[in-house]
Amino acid sequence: MADESYPGDLLYHREHDWVRREGEEAEFGITWYAQEALGDVVYFDPPGVGSTVTKDQPYGELESVKAVSDIYAPASGEVLAVNGDMSSTPELTNSDPYGGGWLIRVRLSDPSELDDLMDAAAYQEYLKGL
Repeated sequence: MADESYPGDLLYHREHDWVRREGEEAEFGITWYAQEALGDVVYFDPPGVGSTVTKDQPYGELESVKAVSDIYAPASGEVLAVNGDMSSTPELTNSDPYGGGWLIRVRLSDPSELDDLMDAAAYQEYLKGL
């Protein structure tokens, strides 16, 4: 398992997903908090490349030894890529949630949706209230 961290260059969604924006595209993944709550991730059920994800709506599932959990889109867009490493080594979500454990890459349909997300400090404050 990775050490607890919330990188300052990411944006965070209340459902414990993160966004790394790169121009009109972004990578999505789950936070350290989410992978810790899930436990050992054993399966990732992703959306298909070319499909559309919608902000605040489930776009896939992560299965752990404890439970199956929906993954929520922190922003809307077209799926450009799915992390293929997650099909053979889904535990990357636990060991490297902000690097090798990214889930999907999207072309943002409305980049202004990111304005509703939290920075690292706000997300950590949010976690204190849970």
